Amino acid sequence: MKIFAIGQNYVEHNKELNSKNPTEPVVFMKPDTALLKNNKPFYVPDFSEELHYETELIVKINRIGKNIAPQFAHRYYSEIGLGVDFTARDLQRKLKAEGKPWEISKAFDNSAVIGNFIPVQDLTNVQDIRFKLDLNGNIVQNGHSAEMIFPINELIAYVSRFFTLKIGDILFTGTPAGVGTVKPGDRLQGYIFDQKMFDFNIK
Repeated sequence: MKIFAIGQNYVEHNKELNSKNPTEPVVFMKPDTALLKNNKPFYVPDFSEELHYETELIVKINRIGKNIAPQFAHRYYSEIGLGVDFTARDLQRKLKAEGKPWEISKAFDNSAVIGNFIPVQDLTNVQDIRFKLDLNGNIVQNGHSAEMIFPINELIAYVSRFFTLKIGDILFTGTPAGVGTVKPGDRLQGYIFDQKMFDFNIK
């Protein structure tokens, strides 16, 4: 399975990182060793002093597809979930400044947290989903899929131009504003609407 992730897909998040809004989706990938499931704890790696959470809606691919047209993209997934794209921000910043690839700041082990999934049939509109992240009981991110620069179906179509999508592949769709650091002892709880999707600790 493959893990695709989208960067810079929310205007307010781009503002907080002083990034320009992209004209095409920003795509990067994580290996399967990045997966962290079943509310297992996340251990802060020793190579970063600025480890950021990024809460994102995630899509699970359920059909093989290539060069998918946007109007048919909805046929290629039946579940929407919530996850966290952990980022070693200090490492990413350094690598970007040097013009080097920054995979190691995004694709390290356990950097792709995956929570529960909801059947698409239980959602009225995938572009009208509200989600949030609680850090130690305080809401730190409030997202709404309507605010995506590139909607879910457009993302699937775009990614499928370059990569064959296979059953079980995961797409992280970008994070809203409110990203911040985590430290040992923190607790992260994520929700789609009022339904809890994940609940895990930082160690």
